[in-house]
Amino acid sequence: MANLTLAIEEELLRKARKLAIDRDTTVNQMVRQFLTESVKSASRRQAARQRLMSQAPDLPPITWTRDDLHER
Repeated sequence: MANLTLAIEEELLRKARKLAIDRDTTVNQMVRQFLTESVKSASRRQAARQRLMSQAPDLPPITWTRDDLHER
C-alpha cells in the first residue's frame, strides 16, 4: 500500500477526526473509502456509457452546445 500526504486545513481535519471517532473508524479509512467509492462510481458511469454507445453505434456525434439548447 502506498502512502499519500495531504494538506488539509486544521479546522477540517479536527472535524474529520471527530467524525471518524463517532463512526468508530479513522480519517485514513474514511479517505480510502471515499476514494474507493469515487473510482467505482466513475467506472460504473463509464461502463454504462459504453453499453449505451454499443446499443446505438450509428448515432451521429453530438455537435450542439449548451447555448444551442438554451437559446439566449
